[in-house]
Amino acid sequence: MKMAESSVRRRHVDSRKSEAESSASSQDTGADTEKEKGCVSLHTGTYWLTRVVLLRFVAFIYFLAFSVAYNQNKQLIGEHGLMPCKNYLNSVKRYVGGKIGMAALAYTPSILWFLDWNNMDAKLDGIALVGMALSGFVLVAGISNMVIMATLWVLYHSLVNIFPSFSWESQLLETGFLAIFLCPVWTLSQVPRRCPPSLICIWTFRWLIIRIMLGAGLIKIRGDKCWRDLTCMDYHYETQPVPNPMSYYMHRSPWWFHRFETLSNHVIELIVPFFTFLGRRMCMVNGAIQILFQVVLIVSGNLSFLNWLTIVPSLACFDDAALSFLFCSGTGAKKAVLEIQSEDAGGRTPKPTKGMLIRRVVNVSLGVLIGYLSLPVVMNLLSSKQMMNTSFDPLRIVNTYGAFGSITKERTEVIFQGTLSLDPKDPEAIWEEYQFLCKPGDIYRRPCLISPYHYRLDWLMWFAAFQTYEQSEWVIHIAGRLLSNDSTVLSLLDHNPFQGRDPPRWVRGEHYKYKFSQPGSASAAQGKWWLRKRIGAYFPPVDLEGLRGYFQSRNWPHPHIPPNRS
Repeated sequence: MKMAESSVRRRHVDSRKSEAESSASSQDTGADTEKEKGCVSLHTGTYWLTRVVLLRFVAFIYFLAFSVAYNQNKQLIGEHGLMPCKNYLNSVKRYVGGKIGMAALAYTPSILWFLDWNNMDAKLDGIALVGMALSGFVLVAGISNMVIMATLWVLYHSLVNIFPSFSWESQLLETGFLAIFLCPVWTLSQVPRRCPPSLICIWTFRWLIIRIMLGAGLIKIRGDKCWRDLTCMDYHYETQPVPNPMSYYMHRSPWWFHRFETLSNHVIELIVPFFTFLGRRMCMVNGAIQILFQVVLIVSGNLSFLNWLTIVPSLACFDDAALSFLFCSGTGAKKAVLEIQSEDAGGRTPKPTKGMLIRRVVNVSLGVLIGYLSLPVVMNLLSSKQMMNTSFDPLRIVNTYGAFGSITKERTEVIFQGTLSLDPKDPEAIWEEYQFLCKPGDIYRRPCLISPYHYRLDWLMWFAAFQTYEQSEWVIHIAGRLLSNDSTVLSLLDHNPFQGRDPPRWVRGEHYKYKFSQPGSASAAQGKWWLRKRIGAYFPPVDLEGLRGYFQSRNWPHPHIPPNRS
């Protein structure tokens, strides 16, 4: 009897085992079918695909930045540029005691210290071309390693530190530094199994977007009164550095819409960043809102690659499950991640190697470094005397950010004009205008659309219009170059009225107030995008002979005087 019961029990157990195996086999078959159909969902909490997206986006920004450098650096800081970097490097060398050593490198980090300064144009082009090649490779292939990303960071540092830089360039350096630690040291693979993305590194990106937004929001609340009374957007679209066609129409939005925009700006910059700390879903909500906010800014103005760059740390708010839709199912990176997650779920995770353990120490060290360097940044955010767009270390690893703390209520522009007249005071003299590539000038010219590209000189002219020519001496340098039809400077302009003719005898700068025409008005019907009113002279008429002493005192090469001129 006992033997019979035992036999029955055995058959019952075998039956249940068989059912379980059948069920598991069925599930495996179903999973395989789902894999074939591309229906398997990735697990949350891993960042393999996030890394690929981040690296490609960082590479895209680097490629743009090096492209701008390649196309414009020779004219601006080259051998015959408006602000030759060789002069700047020599001044730094004198400042640190006349030697090229650690003091010079700490003051101005750049590999140019280690290169021969003869034929500086070739050195600048070489740096930019290598940067374009490396970033282009990462962008197309979606793979990188620490060596490539560190090289890009060093190369861009070498260019940014020898020229008046903009806030987004420090932001790119910080973002690029963090991107170094996303990658394996040597391996070139989208999904390197033995180098999983560090959660610490992901959080450094999240910390970056938090600081960017809080810095921008706090500087507004503490700055211009119009941010507190919600009227800043009444002026912003018209007075921003380089408006685009959409700016023209958004400027004429109803008053209540401008109030809504300003209030929304405060919410997005001051409240939404804290969603990052409220779990996965709310972190992704923050990321989505920040990306949408940057897209709106891209559509409404030409702010270089600033807004495109700000999207990068926002992407770190999303894990593989959220970003998997960007990748083809069943192949490449997504398939590799599915296999890794399947191995991990089945307890088949490979044991950490010595290299993986060392890498964990490096990741922890990165977190400690960012935390330490963030202390003065956080103190600055909490200070009533907050500074924006400031670096507290020479390598610009952790910076403070902010934008449009004060809003210009009126737009002014400096317009260069030249004449062939012998006497600049002659009322019959005909003054003809030069046009820049993008900044407002000709009132009939439609605002340009160039973002994420960047015309550096156009931005510098926007700043110069707030100052005097004594504060922006390079403006007179431009005037001198125009007097000789200098091709280097003219390549940075859109229209030379003396093309194919004798160069002007005199050049002057006129100061104008600009405002958008009213859509549907008689002026708009005539094709006028802008209306302008003369304020006065920005700088008086100058000629080549009169500028000789001015140029010599600043060690600028004197422009060539045409042989038919006395």
